[in-house]
Amino acid sequence: QVQLVESGGGLVQAGGSLRLSCAASGRTFSSYTMGWFRQAPRKEREFVGAFSWSGGSTTYADSVKGRFTISRDNAKNTVYLQMNSLKPEDTAVYYCAAGPQNYMGRERTGYFYWGQGTQVTVSS
Repeated sequence: QVQLVESGGGLVQAGGSLRLSCAASGRTFSSYTMGWFRQAPRKEREFVGAFSWSGGSTTYADSVKGRFTISRDNAKNTVYLQMNSLKPEDTAVYYCAAGPQNYMGRERTGYFYWGQGTQVTVSS
């Protein structure tokens, strides 16, 4: 089992940057695919990006590709989502999630552990 604790959400102006953190306890994140999702009001929770220890691979949704970057700190068992060039349409509750080690999928049903979510608001 793994518990995910998120931090780093807040209010930022368009064009600014924000870094979200997802600290894992229990089994280390190297045993999982770590995904980031977001959910805006009245919308479905959507895939943002994912990282897997296998090959150190990452994948991103087209809407954030080139702006968002997933990284990790092995010693802290923490995964980060660095968000640059933020846009108002990035405003959402952001969630980290853990899924099967080699999953690297984009469907929320493929992930079985979830953080509590953290609000990101981007002002115009």
